[in-house]
Amino acid sequence: MNRNIGLLILMLIFGIPVSAQIGEHRNDFAIGFNGGYMMSSVGFIPEVQQKQHGGLTGGFSMRYTCEKYFKTICSIYAEVNYAQAGWEEDILDMENNPVIITETKEAMAYKRTINYIQVPIFAHLAWGRETRGLNIFVNAGPQFGLYLSDSQKTNFSVEHMPATDNNRVSSVVAQDTMAVKNKLDYGIALGLGAEYSIPKVGHFLAEARYYYGLGNIYGASKRDYFGKSNYGQIVLKLSYLFDITRTKNVKRK
Repeated sequence: MNRNIGLLILMLIFGIPVSAQIGEHRNDFAIGFNGGYMMSSVGFIPEVQQKQHGGLTGGFSMRYTCEKYFKTICSIYAEVNYAQAGWEEDILDMENNPVIITETKEAMAYKRTINYIQVPIFAHLAWGRETRGLNIFVNAGPQFGLYLSDSQKTNFSVEHMPATDNNRVSSVVAQDTMAVKNKLDYGIALGLGAEYSIPKVGHFLAEARYYYGLGNIYGASKRDYFGKSNYGQIVLKLSYLFDITRTKNVKRK
């Protein structure tokens, strides 16, 4: 039953013509943990100049392998992670110089960190070794995020803008005082990585992943200030999985 559900998900996501007569059955389940670094930004319209916001991400991982179809190892992979998303503003003047606060002589700085529980659910396709050695994999599928909290780090009052030595090129500052409206984030993610497996020890994974948000953190109706405020995230992470169940009496490489 679990195998059939896994195959159905893979078929829906990738359109793979999976066949029980052609594929080699697997019933492998592994769990573990992951951790990494997230570079995040928000696609505001009107535009807000930004740097990449750096934050940590980490949590629990699980993988169910249901089939080896020709040379493709087909699995369902999911995580439950704590993630530090958000944005960091790049406050510049017309000549791309930092805007200097007159009183303190510091460059204006603003950073918003938004904390989420993120749940990606991926089709995981791999090519290479199953038991001992290296394989290359692709992850693709939806990701959901539940808002937990947020905080800001700045050197000026966002309610009362300070006097500056030079003028900022962008007058868009509404985002600095707005609370997150949409508590549920969702989008699609694509990852590319490598896995090294050692029998009776486990599986070690390294992955680069990109996430594109399909939802907005602020309202996006005609009455709202921003027409768009969705996430773009780059994640670099390491994961470790250990086997809970393994299919018996099958040939593996």
